[in-house]
Amino acid sequence: MSVKTEHLLDTPVHAVTYHEVLSAVTGWIADHDRKAATIVHTNALTLVTAQEDRSYREVVRGADLSLPDGMPIVWLLRRRGFRMQSRIYGPDLLVALAEQAAAKGWRCFLYGGAPGVPEAVERTLEDRFPGILIVGTCSPPFRPLTADEDDEISAMIRAARPDILWVSLGGAKQDRWIAEHRTRLGPCVMHGVGAAFDFLAGKVPQAPRWMMNAGLEWLFRLLVEPRRLWKRYTVKNFKFCYYVMTREILRRAKTRENI
Repeated sequence: MSVKTEHLLDTPVHAVTYHEVLSAVTGWIADHDRKAATIVHTNALTLVTAQEDRSYREVVRGADLSLPDGMPIVWLLRRRGFRMQSRIYGPDLLVALAEQAAAKGWRCFLYGGAPGVPEAVERTLEDRFPGILIVGTCSPPFRPLTADEDDEISAMIRAARPDILWVSLGGAKQDRWIAEHRTRLGPCVMHGVGAAFDFLAGKVPQAPRWMMNAGLEWLFRLLVEPRRLWKRYTVKNFKFCYYVMTREILRRAKTRENI
C-alpha cells in the first residue's frame, strides 16, 4: 500500500481510510515472510508528547501506520490538502478488524486493561462475531513489569501465535510497549487501541457520535473521568493549541517566502 504521509509537529501521520488500513493488515497477515507490523493512533496528546520527548517521537516514526485519531488531527490534515480525510478511531478499527478476523480465521490476542476487562472484551467480540478466534488474554499489573514477568508474558504471547495483538495500555505507554516488544512476540500485527477495551467491556461509556464528530469527545471524557483526565484535557490541550498555532504561523511564513 502506498501511504500518504503528512508531518504534524514533526510527527508523521498517515492519511489513509479504514479500507486502506484493513487492506494493509490483510496483506501483512497473508505475507508468508512477514515480520511484526505496528499501528499507533495519533491524537493531540500524541503530538504534544512527541514534541516534548524525542524518544517517543521516534516510537511514532517507527510505526508502520500512524493513524489520525482525534478530530483536531483530521482538521489539520484537511487544511493540508487531504480534504476527504476522516478520523480513524481506535475502538471502531478494532471492531472492523475483529469482523475481518472472524471471517478470515485470524488468531487474536487481547493485552491490557484491568483484571477481568480483556476477558469481558473477549466475550463481547465472540457475541458480535461468532467464530472469532481469541487465542489469549492478559491483564498486566499497572506497575512496571520485572524482567522475569516481561519474559513470561512475552513467551505466553509468542506461544499463542496471534495474527493480531490488541494492546490497551493507554497513550504513550502502549506505543512504547509495542515498539519495545516488536521483535519479541513473533510476526503479528500489533495494534494500540487506547481505551477501547474499557469501552467494549462496558466499564467506561463512550461519547455520543455527535460529540465525537464535533471534536468534543474530550469534554465528555473529562466529565466522566475528571480526576484521571483533567491534566490531559487542560494542560495538554492548551499546549497542543500553542504548538500548532506557532508552527502553522512559521509554516505559512516560509511558504510565502518561497513564493
